[in-house]
Amino acid sequence: MTYYDAILFDNDGVLVEPPADETLRRAAESAFRAVGVDSPDDEHVADVLRGVTPESLEAVCRPYGLDPETFWLARDRHASEAQLAEFREGKRGRYDDVSAIESLAHDFGIVSSNQHATIEFVLDFCEFADWVDTYYGRELGVESLDRKKPDPHFLERAMADLGADSALYVGDSESDVEAARRAGLDSAFVRRDHCAGVELSVEPDYEVTDLHEVAKIANGG
Repeated sequence: MTYYDAILFDNDGVLVEPPADETLRRAAESAFRAVGVDSPDDEHVADVLRGVTPESLEAVCRPYGLDPETFWLARDRHASEAQLAEFREGKRGRYDDVSAIESLAHDFGIVSSNQHATIEFVLDFCEFADWVDTYYGRELGVESLDRKKPDPHFLERAMADLGADSALYVGDSESDVEAARRAGLDSAFVRRDHCAGVELSVEPDYEVTDLHEVAKIANGG
């Protein structure tokens, strides 16, 4: 008997290895060049790698006279293409312990703040499509930034898709834990190597080291 109706996962850092910082940096620099900025300030490049908000995007674009929507579309396209190349070139892949959860008797979903197109690629490339029942990433466009986690929007949509009353959301960041809380879901924080030193200001329901532990929790163990 399963304890949860569904298990929802963040993607990067949970099911697959996270993108390299240098990959995202090169993609951001390419995006600046695509909109006519050949030598962006290093801090502005860093500001659009992760944790971007509409307000921070506006602040980055203002000194260059860039339209935020135009630049963000370029940034997202270049970031997605760079990440797909990582997988194709063998620099990035799925975690081995994904096998621990694939055969569980649950409905599964992926909810990521990465681009939706990137998640669609991962589903096929990493052979997740056969067992993942619903998935969400960000659509292109500035408006998608307001729906990034910790906003629970896509978690709630995934729950509605699955018709689930209870779910465990598995993530590797504070925003994942907070998004689960806002959606009324239990959370499991996976403390992999890349987030080993992260200190959380919100308390997850579970803290685990791998997906084998998630499988035990999911079945009430």
